[in-house]
Amino acid sequence: MSQHPWTGAFVQDALGVDITTDHYASLLPVEDLVGLALRRNPKRAHLLVSRVLGKHVPSEPGLVIAAGELLGVLVGEALSPAPESGPVTRTVAAGLAALLRGETHDGGRRAALQSLRRELAGLKTRNQHVITIGYAETATGLGRLVADTIGSYYVHSSRHAPAGAAAYGSFEESHSHATSHRLLPTDPRRLSAPEPVVLVDDELSTGATIINTITELHALAPHPSYTVAALVDLRTPGDRARFDELAKRLGTRIRVVALGTGRITLGADILQRAAEVVAALPQAPATPNAAPGTVTFLRPGTAGAAVRSDRFGNGGSPAAATLAAIGESIHRELPGAAAGEPVLVLGSEEFIHIPLAVADSLDRLNPDRGVRFSTTTRSPIVALDRPDYAINGTVQFASHDVTVDGPGVRFAHNVSSSGRRFGTIVLMPEPGTAAEVLAGPGSVTEALSTVCSAVVVVLLPAAPILPAPLAGPAFGSYAPDDVTWLLKDIGDAALEAPAADREAVMQSGGGSYAESLPIEYSPSQQYRQLYRDALERSAARVAQAVGTVTELALAARGNRPVLVSLARAGTPVGILMRRWAQQIHGIDLPHYTMSVVRGVGLDETALRYLAAHHDPEQVLFVDGWTGKGAITRELSAALDSFAETDGVVFPKDLAVLADPGHCADLYGTREDYLIPSACLNSTVSGLVSRTVLNRDFIGPDDFHGAKYYHQLHGDDVSADFLAAVAGHFADVEGFARAGARTLTAADRTPTWAGRLAVESLALDHGIEDLNLIKPGVGETTRVLLRRVPWKILVRPDAAAEIAHILLLAQQRGVDVVEVPGLPFSCVGLIEPRLSRAGSGAGASAEESAVAAAL
Repeated sequence: MSQHPWTGAFVQDALGVDITTDHYASLLPVEDLVGLALRRNPKRAHLLVSRVLGKHVPSEPGLVIAAGELLGVLVGEALSPAPESGPVTRTVAAGLAALLRGETHDGGRRAALQSLRRELAGLKTRNQHVITIGYAETATGLGRLVADTIGSYYVHSSRHAPAGAAAYGSFEESHSHATSHRLLPTDPRRLSAPEPVVLVDDELSTGATIINTITELHALAPHPSYTVAALVDLRTPGDRARFDELAKRLGTRIRVVALGTGRITLGADILQRAAEVVAALPQAPATPNAAPGTVTFLRPGTAGAAVRSDRFGNGGSPAAATLAAIGESIHRELPGAAAGEPVLVLGSEEFIHIPLAVADSLDRLNPDRGVRFSTTTRSPIVALDRPDYAINGTVQFASHDVTVDGPGVRFAHNVSSSGRRFGTIVLMPEPGTAAEVLAGPGSVTEALSTVCSAVVVVLLPAAPILPAPLAGPAFGSYAPDDVTWLLKDIGDAALEAPAADREAVMQSGGGSYAESLPIEYSPSQQYRQLYRDALERSAARVAQAVGTVTELALAARGNRPVLVSLARAGTPVGILMRRWAQQIHGIDLPHYTMSVVRGVGLDETALRYLAAHHDPEQVLFVDGWTGKGAITRELSAALDSFAETDGVVFPKDLAVLADPGHCADLYGTREDYLIPSACLNSTVSGLVSRTVLNRDFIGPDDFHGAKYYHQLHGDDVSADFLAAVAGHFADVEGFARAGARTLTAADRTPTWAGRLAVESLALDHGIEDLNLIKPGVGETTRVLLRRVPWKILVRPDAAAEIAHILLLAQQRGVDVVEVPGLPFSCVGLIEPRLSRAGSGAGASAEESAVAAAL
């Protein structure tokens, strides 16, 4: 035995339990990884107590992370086409074994552990098409470490009972003291995808829980393979045969990887013998203080971040910056009187991964204080204060979480025993837990305060209650499968104002363009015909661009993008991209639309909704076209800000149908031509207005708002536009795929040529505010429909593409100036010298001109 003495020796001798390692199949000896203890459970006499799980035994956080990442490396190797452990993996395992044995290294233990973790960081992989599931309560943190190492989606089973949560599936853990496990993914479709599944548990004894899980999951949605990962695998040959039989019966593949593999031999009549041993043992409560320690409640500064538990399967972890900020807040609050004593960071049952990461951050800030990590537990384990036994002391207290099996007794093991104590215990309950349920008689803080000098309770904010999105036909004329609107219906708000009045307010700094709405009109017969001609002329061209950008989008997100279009111009583009994926590839993509406001950014409530329901890494923002890159810059800045405040990182790439401004790297074309949907307002966009951010109607936790113009139903061509473009998909498929291949091989780095051109035009025309220059066909159309135009600049050879622009300019009496060599087909210049005083009398005339044009 490498442990001196082995912490399983007492149980081995008392019950005849013997553990041996299969050195051929193991990376590490099983005896290095676990000790043994006695259960208070009539179904099982003994318990394997892991030394690297951070559950019952306070452990170095870096050691727990290294063990979990090493298991993840084994999973990554098993998922590869030619699974085999490489020499680097075996070298890392040897380093971990040396640390577990307490062997010294040049530079010390901390340096050796840091070196080991750097090696593990270089072995991480990316498997976007894999679903990883961890088991509650013990392996939720281990599962997250594995998922992060292989780069996969993650969710864990739960015994929590959040209001309104619907379980995807459930399964039984027959030997456990609490057997009801449920999966509560925020997006059940993710678990139904026909992708490989990784199941992570701390140990495999019989494998019965795994068999129950695979049977349940496969009945709900078949998966091509299941990889089972555990720290130790002690199944019998018969148990292993049952895995093979199940795989054959289901027509799938089941693989198992573990750090340590071996067998366990149980003595005869072990349950009876265990009961007799337990009855004869003296009670070994934790060593109490002479006086209770202090209890402090801390709400750490996390820049407003809502820290989410992994239990709802949002697929991602909080940003490292958020976790580091929490660690720094705790570091500042550590009691000085206990500066020479070690610190324990104590997670809570299923809430393991985030406390572990915080403990690791705190350990880096306090290298000389011996920071350790473990969690509270449901497991009623017999405590015995002796060196050859794994659980030396325990405290118990009442539960404080809402679970499917109701309240009960909970425990914290090894938080104190004779000759050893922690100066400070940092308790991290589930985010959103109220302080009052953690205090008082029988509470966790009362119990912990008896065994340490100070208890610091870290109260993290929970994710806010998010509003429900909208869908047709209740909101908008699109079918509910086409788009989910992350918007608030403000149909009763009187927000429409004449264009001249709105322009004067904006230019005078009196308000944002998003606080009001332009007046929408029914298109005239002449304008409808112009739109129909444009659609007939360019539908196939638009279809090809849709196909090209969708092919690029699928490749960028591993065929599983979550399309999030920017309302309103991006909405029909997102719908068409979704239809291309469905029609050409048979892939059903989620599609949302949300608001972005220049000068404010993206709707943060909508971002929180996306983060709660999807893997943020899979989100892809979609817009119609680019000009000078204002929205691209707004998107990037908003996502940076959100990462700082909420700790959630979204990719910044933007997919557009047309990129004449050279501001995006995912696009269907960089030509500036008429996209027919730009000709109209709500009547080609599901009868939904542009978005509104007016605090008189939009609360701090609301989505941004929009109106549904029911009264324009007779003019609605939204469905016709989609059908006209999608009707060309089959014809242009080959061209679109070829275009995507060409662009994949090309340098698509944005050059921001559109912005440079706008800056030059600003100098030429004496315009100081670049927001008054709108380049490209789409933006020029908006100027003529919604703003107060000054001049329209056109490239002489682009007349065929901009017939509707010329018509609108003529009917509104706007000067058209030909500019040879203009980098866009046309550019709209907004009147730069409006004032509030000068807008009133001309407002009705201005609106009359718009109405006449339409």
